[in-house]
Amino acid sequence: MTFKFDNVYVENTSCVTGPYEKKGPLGHKFDKSYDNLYIGEKSFEDAEVRLLEESVDILLRKARKSSKEISLIIGGDLLNQITATSYGIKKFNIPHLGIYSACSTFTEGVIIASSLIEKDYIKNAIVSVSSHNLSSEKQYRNPIEYGAPRPLSSTFTTTGGASILLCNHKTKIKVESGTIGKICDMGQNDANNMGANMAVAAGETIVAHLKDTKRDINYYDLIITGDLGIYGMGILRDYLKDEYGIDLLNNYNDSGTMIYDLNKQKNVHAGGSGPACSPLVNYSYIFPLIEKGILKKVLVVATGALFSPTFIYQKHPILSISHAISLESVI
Repeated sequence: MTFKFDNVYVENTSCVTGPYEKKGPLGHKFDKSYDNLYIGEKSFEDAEVRLLEESVDILLRKARKSSKEISLIIGGDLLNQITATSYGIKKFNIPHLGIYSACSTFTEGVIIASSLIEKDYIKNAIVSVSSHNLSSEKQYRNPIEYGAPRPLSSTFTTTGGASILLCNHKTKIKVESGTIGKICDMGQNDANNMGANMAVAAGETIVAHLKDTKRDINYYDLIITGDLGIYGMGILRDYLKDEYGIDLLNNYNDSGTMIYDLNKQKNVHAGGSGPACSPLVNYSYIFPLIEKGILKKVLVVATGALFSPTFIYQKHPILSISHAISLESVI
């Protein structure tokens, strides 16, 4: 299902990260980064709250707006009951919608906000997401204190908070359309191989978007998926080629392979993941290229694994979802 937008634009973005992201190839592009995973707090959960809160603070400062000028804030994270979001935005006193699509939460939020802005229900909206490597590992796999080995297929949850301000007045980046994906079940239940789990969801959303918009894959200067990592990228390419005859060649990349230096940062294995992964890469690196007109048309396809340890222990497969947003340069 694809929605077209005529009056939705990106006003500003913000990125706050932890130490691993700071040491990656995009480290110099973030608004703020920390040197340790506690972020000045007593727990990793409190650290994640701070990351999200600071991303909103920085966004408002960059946009020269007060919280009273914001119509709505939409947000989500990986913690139970999306608590990092609730605590992170409480001081701003803005009407709030909490959402969850795992690592594709940010594109879901952008689609919801854009729909409300397009229909003139609101004039602007903030979409915020966060993730923290150690709070996520504790909740979804094994706390690091257990010393559990991580296979090479595993991704490394990003530590960061990312926010975007969408508005109804013309800027240099337009949100042209958004495609809502469907639940995919590949029968895969390995919590350490998220790329294999989510690749087909990304492929199905890309195909649905191209079909709905009657576009060819080469319409876009860049198609950037969410956190599939190095193995998920290969699976996506093979899936689109074998099932639909679509070649993802030079106009394709994945945020999970871009957030870290996979050659030097060995402990990140297959690449980055988490709700913050895709927006950190897009806001800090891709969006400036769109603003300058270097990239004219970009399809952002974020991906999410919808699982809980409880269902994994009960031998259920890990479901996945992917939502996409189409961005255009306006210069």
